[in-house]
Amino acid sequence: MTTAVSASPPGAPRPAPGPAADEGLARRLRALACTAPLHDLDVRKANLAGEYSTYAMAEVALAAIDLVTLHMDFDTGADHEEIVARLLPRVAAQAPRRPAAEHERVARWVLENLINVGSVDRGFRAVYGTFGPDGEYVRRDYDFKLIEEVPGPGGGVYLRTTDEAVNVLVGALDTDVTSAQIAAEVKLEVLVSRGRLADAQLAAEQARYRTVQYAETLRRALEATRRNVRAVDWLNAVPDLIAEALDHVADRYRHENAILTNIRRARDEAPADRSPDHKLRAAELIDIVKDCIRRHTQLQSRLLEAGPLFRAEQDRQAFAPPAVRAGLDLYGQLLAPVLPLPVERATKVTDAFFARGTGLRVPAAVRLGDLTGLLLTPPAPREHLGAEMPEPDLVATPDDSRFSEEQLAAARELLDLPHDAPRRLSGLLAEARRRAPEDPDLPYLVALLAVHAASPPVGTAYRQGERRLLFAADDGTELHDPEFGGADLVVGTALLDAAGMAADRTEVAS
Repeated sequence: MTTAVSASPPGAPRPAPGPAADEGLARRLRALACTAPLHDLDVRKANLAGEYSTYAMAEVALAAIDLVTLHMDFDTGADHEEIVARLLPRVAAQAPRRPAAEHERVARWVLENLINVGSVDRGFRAVYGTFGPDGEYVRRDYDFKLIEEVPGPGGGVYLRTTDEAVNVLVGALDTDVTSAQIAAEVKLEVLVSRGRLADAQLAAEQARYRTVQYAETLRRALEATRRNVRAVDWLNAVPDLIAEALDHVADRYRHENAILTNIRRARDEAPADRSPDHKLRAAELIDIVKDCIRRHTQLQSRLLEAGPLFRAEQDRQAFAPPAVRAGLDLYGQLLAPVLPLPVERATKVTDAFFARGTGLRVPAAVRLGDLTGLLLTPPAPREHLGAEMPEPDLVATPDDSRFSEEQLAAARELLDLPHDAPRRLSGLLAEARRRAPEDPDLPYLVALLAVHAASPPVGTAYRQGERRLLFAADDGTELHDPEFGGADLVVGTALLDAAGMAADRTEVAS
């Protein structure tokens, strides 16, 4: 960020420091700057070839930011073509009589302008002014991005929204993620308990945006660790972040399960004279809260993998062999010495550099004569492969596992729960004893699977294309059981994002 101080006339009185010197003014100015690219879309739509005045470009841009935010994952982002396809119904609703090709052009134009394809760094810059400590007016440059393109694990390019774009959606800038998330959860719980489902849906969407922002903070720290482990404070900052985030996830589990119960009660106990869309609002709100639970489950798994990732990267970077030779400084060693030279002397240097720097040139196709000779050459006789190997004598390994396949099938049948009806571990143990009173090991297997589900392998299940995943959460209730002690876990089944898995497999296949 660069600064430039404006000169004041001699003898002019300096403004007294007051509200203008507060940091809150600078935050509001930056928040206003983040909305400028959206308003600029409606101004510049007159430059498009054709009649596009009927389209509300800022509305389409907000919908695009919303879609990218909700479709990006921890490891990857949102697919460009999928976002365009999901924008088409909104664009078509604004001008239903226009052709489909025009709707697609508007959607792509809005998305490319949010990425800012035409600029060098694909970012936006705004200038705002504040008063310094000495009372002088200072102009500052504020550089930001709304949607950026990032490389994916399969070699593709994905879209991710930045913190500034998320703040445009929730109407705040530079807000503490933890405090904003807690405030949104409390507000959501109060609105649901009072039956104001329309306002509660907006609060739930804001809580989901804050959850995405929290995961982005962790993702950037892990990416910086993979590049250079010394660039991240793993002594204090990141361990504090992980501990704070784990407490945050545990609190959110308790809040969101309680909120789901209240929403279902408000939906089922709604009187008949209420508005017809009351239950529809409740159903949409349930989907949003379930998505928050899914994102918190994924965030928890990444938090638990952060420590091993740091240790692995520390070992890899500490014991990596040093570079054999230094790289070439193109500016200092080539461009700067060549620019003052005459053309006839400079071309000798550039010809020598590019002849050795571009690598070998592979011919596009072999000659016809070489191809004919290869095809007509008889195959060479196969060499003798040696004596035949004797067939080894294999001895079957005895099965010394404690649990049989029948016990595993019975335990999985007990834990095959509906995705919207979690159960307590105490109830599952009691049901295991009722179903198989002659099998004392079945409750132990159920308890083992439930404890294992407290840290579910979300990433592995996602990559393998599983649709359902068993999870367990501790809400502070003590387990009262004659054989087991500890926490009475809440055991349930989560539905994974099938659309996201299909998109990932498509990217990997392509």
